[in-house]
Amino acid sequence: MGFQRCPYDTSLFFRCHGSEILMLLVFVDDIILTGTSASSITQFVSHLFTIFHMNNLGDLYYFLGVRVARTSASLTLTQTKCLLSLLQRFGFEGVKAISTRCTTLRPTLYRQMVGTLQYLALTRPDVAYAVSLVCQFIQTPRSPHLIAIKRIFRYFKGTLSLGLHFTQAPVSTLCSFCDVDWASSRDDKCSTTGFTIFMGNKLLSWGAKKQVIVARSTVEVEY
Repeated sequence: MGFQRCPYDTSLFFRCHGSEILMLLVFVDDIILTGTSASSITQFVSHLFTIFHMNNLGDLYYFLGVRVARTSASLTLTQTKCLLSLLQRFGFEGVKAISTRCTTLRPTLYRQMVGTLQYLALTRPDVAYAVSLVCQFIQTPRSPHLIAIKRIFRYFKGTLSLGLHFTQAPVSTLCSFCDVDWASSRDDKCSTTGFTIFMGNKLLSWGAKKQVIVARSTVEVEY
């Protein structure tokens, strides 16, 4: 059969002939060619030279920031040069190295803190959205989530006197307001819905909740 485009990668092509497989990876003007038959690879490279002006760089050593180390029994891919470049780019070249990828927290402590925030939100609708965010990570909390909780408590410290205020007045019109963002979550692209219900100028109910589906348009997310 001829070359077919791989359905998982728009730049990867493959050809099968009997038990032989030939694969071609193209990125702009760089090409990687591999297969199960050395003679087929050589033949195909010779054919390419008759059509295009090319340079054969030999065995793969470096491609798109990935270094390839080959032995008779293995192939190792590393990105050391790229990592060093990124560390320098973002100002991390002088940081102290550590042996673990991330820090874990005591889930029980985190859940206790989230529970108290949910209780405090009973009279503080201004933090409903922030509390809904930290509630999403009660199973496997990490340091950034604890930092977010500490920020909420710092906000509470500066707004200790805020709360709900009700005044005596005749029963008046019941009205509600609802709004939603679109794909605000960077983790799963889900949207968050918020609502408030008023009796006159008195706030009776409110909430902020993430939607369970990924909306593909602003119309769908509002609906």
